[in-house]
Amino acid sequence: MTPQEMESRIVRYGDLQPCKTAFIDAHTPGSDQKENFTIIGGGVSESPDQHVHISIPHGFNIGAAGQPPKCRNSLHDHHTAEAFFVLKGRWRFFWGRYGTAGEVVLEEGDIFNIPTGIFRGFENIGTDYGMIMAILGGDDAGGGVMWAPQVIEDAADHGLILGENGKLYDSKKGQSLPEGVAPMPLMSDAELAKRPEPSTRDVLPNHVARYWDMMAMADKTPVQVIGENGLLKDKPGFEVGFMNRNSASEEMHTHRYPSVLMPMRGHWRVNWEAGNGYEAGSATLAPGDTMSVPEDLPHNAVPSMTGEASLYHVVATGDPAGPTWKG
Repeated sequence: MTPQEMESRIVRYGDLQPCKTAFIDAHTPGSDQKENFTIIGGGVSESPDQHVHISIPHGFNIGAAGQPPKCRNSLHDHHTAEAFFVLKGRWRFFWGRYGTAGEVVLEEGDIFNIPTGIFRGFENIGTDYGMIMAILGGDDAGGGVMWAPQVIEDAADHGLILGENGKLYDSKKGQSLPEGVAPMPLMSDAELAKRPEPSTRDVLPNHVARYWDMMAMADKTPVQVIGENGLLKDKPGFEVGFMNRNSASEEMHTHRYPSVLMPMRGHWRVNWEAGNGYEAGSATLAPGDTMSVPEDLPHNAVPSMTGEASLYHVVATGDPAGPTWKG
């Protein structure tokens, strides 16, 4: 594979293709201006309009959400882990049956490994269009989204019905549930009662890492952010690392699984050696770009310009993408 062909494993921020009808709340006031991006993997979109940039299995999915100020994502849950870092803007994350159990505000660069088993939502509380980058455990991302009952009910009032097959049907487009397909059932009271309602105090220490704390910790060596030995100790099926200018190394290294590089600040030059059918080459990444590095390919990533530089790194571990909330 030539360096030019390797470019197909890079999704540039400016080339991201949004979907505005990805989920059941696409018509619900307050949530109807969301843009959803599926960058790597199949994602969890409920719409056939969702574009997938890179479909190569990685053991996890990479996506993004773009929202204007005051726009929110409705309360939902996944069967596997979900972690976000803020690329642009200021965001409030909230959780619980009605979104009132706890909340945290994240600034640019902060990362949140959201506990599974609880409904969560988020909104852009900044003054400009904001973007958060998402990591979902598993190649199939757990088979979809579980919505809080009121989200499904509100969506029906605005013309969107979710079938038990996980697909959306829009009455505003003349669509209806196909014969033999029932609506997605609401969670029962018994199921809802099993869901924990952790407070902000319970969640923050083990699930949130702040950008400037990580910048300080990465002064000499990269920081493992999410992982069995990470700042946020967990085994969600992937590990997330963080490095800055001081901890970047020109030493070549490889991974057993495809890995993903996601610059937060600054421009980064990624170099790779020849081998496994690949020619040697390099590429430069900017904030918002996402690069998939093939497994077993020797590579490095180093800042290519002066100034602030930071980068997130994601790689699968081969573990099941299991629950993060320990209770």
